[in-house]
Parts: sequence; C-alpha cells; structure tokens
Amino acid sequence: MSKQLYEHLKSLTTEQRNRRSVNLDRLDVPAILKLINSEDNRVSVAVAKVLPQIAAAVEMITRSFRSGGRLIYAGAGTSGRLGVLDAAECPPTFGVPAGMVCGIIAGGRRTLVRSREGVEDDVVAAVRDIEKLEPRRIDTVVGIAASGRTPYPLAVLKRAKRSRASTVFLACNDLPEIPPFIDLVINPILGPEVLTGSTRMKAGTACKMILNMLSTASMVQIGKCYGNLMVDLRATSEKLTERSKSILVETIGVSYQQANKLLKQSRGEVKTAIVMQLTAVDYFKAKQLLAEADGKLSAILQTQRATRPH
Repeated sequence: MSKQLYEHLKSLTTEQRNRRSVNLDRLDVPAILKLINSEDNRVSVAVAKVLPQIAAAVEMITRSFRSGGRLIYAGAGTSGRLGVLDAAECPPTFGVPAGMVCGIIAGGRRTLVRSREGVEDDVVAAVRDIEKLEPRRIDTVVGIAASGRTPYPLAVLKRAKRSRASTVFLACNDLPEIPPFIDLVINPILGPEVLTGSTRMKAGTACKMILNMLSTASMVQIGKCYGNLMVDLRATSEKLTERSKSILVETIGVSYQQANKLLKQSRGEVKTAIVMQLTAVDYFKAKQLLAEADGKLSAILQTQRATRPH
C-alpha cells in the first residue's frame, strides 16, 4: 500500500515540482513575492474553466435550501478549515440559522488551530462525524480535498450518499475515476505549487474562491440580497448595525434617525424593515409578505410598484 500511495502521489499535479520556483531558496524577498503573486494569478483562470460545474453545484445547493435542507462541507487540514470558515460566515452575512450551512473537519475543532495531519486517514471518524449531522436526501454535502484522494472527505461523501444526499467533490487534481457515490466533481487544475506540495497556497486559494461562489450564489438564489446589498444580515455587532442603517438609508431614502427607529421596530431585520416602510405594514404582515415571495424583496417591491396608482 505504501509504494502504491507513493506512486499515486507522484502522479498528482499538486505534488509535482514547479519549474518556475526551483531556485526559490536563492531568491530575495521581492523576487519570492513576485513569484508567488505570479502563480496566484493563475488561480482565477483555472477556476473560470470550471464555472459550469460550479453552477451545477449551486443549483443542487439551492434546491436543498428551498427544500429545507442544508449545505454541509467536509474536509481535512486546510480544506476542512476553509469549509468551516465559509459555514461560520453565513449566519451573520445572510441571516440564516447556524445549522443551515455546516462544516466538519477531520480531528474536530482542535484541528482548526493546531494541525493534526494524521486524522485525514480516519474514515471511521469521518462516518461518525457525518452521522452526527444525520444527513438527508434534501441535503447537499461538499467534500473538499486538494489532492483528490484524502480518505476523510471521501468517506463522508460515501456515507452521505447512503442517505441519498446530493454529493459534490472539490479537488485540485485530475481524478482517474469518479466513485459512484459522487454526483458532481469540481476540479480546477492549478499546476504545481511554488512550495512543492504546499496545497495551502494555490489550491487553498482556489478552494476558498469556489466555496465563496457556492454559498454566495446559492444565497442570492433564495433571496438573501437585494441588488448587491446584504439585506438579510444580522445586526450582531456595532459594525453590522451601522451597515444595516446604511442599507436602509440607501434603499428607502430615510434619514439616519428614521433608519435607527425602523431597525428597532423590525427587530434588527433589514429586509423586514424595508418591506414595513415601503408597504406601510407592521412587522408581522411584512414577514408574511416575505414568506409569500420566498424571501425575495425585489418581488415584493415589483408588485408594490405595479399596484401603485399612476
């Protein structure tokens, strides 16, 4: 098995030596930074080539959300941390419940701050971790592994498919074959890393970009923004409270003082506040209108404009 793994790793693009950085240790600091920056420029080009696959994944995730399901990320090391990070940022950004987007990482929470690389091989723990979340057919599970071979996320996907969840695999290498428990593969090919095998670099950047796309585009689809404004954010800090007021001032033309009052009346919910002001209804009626419009503020405002007397 060791020799077989050795040969397999040698074949991976992310494990090969980058010819452009073979003299890395002899470069001065400006040259090192210029080289890293040059390699990073290749990331967006590679990601652009897999946009159709990313779009297909967004459709799967959107269906899950509309059915009351979840987006679940799973990975080890850097890949796992990126998934947990994206999941953690969704509630304050989009005002969704904490369990709507979840992230699990090999080794548990301790590995978020201290690497324990051996845990990536623990498939028993992978099954246990995903079973704690009780995956369902209405969920979408995204396994993340730059190498494309990490046992932990693959075991998570395999167990999730037994529960008929939709499964997506994000890797940064070509896959010789796609396991039957994976519905969709997203695999931008980035070339070797500046520092050989250090997939926290280009591969990590690509994964972060793609996770941003998956969560953001899916949230847009279910009405979590108006134009390009985060109208479903939660005012859980001073910064977010002031941002909420700024959105109200910009979208409905009220004063700063009126925005402050309206935000209190809407229990800190920006989108609800906008509906209350523009349709002259109370909090509960505004919530009802939003529910009937699948949370899409633009649909309510369009109806309001259409019924307004000329």
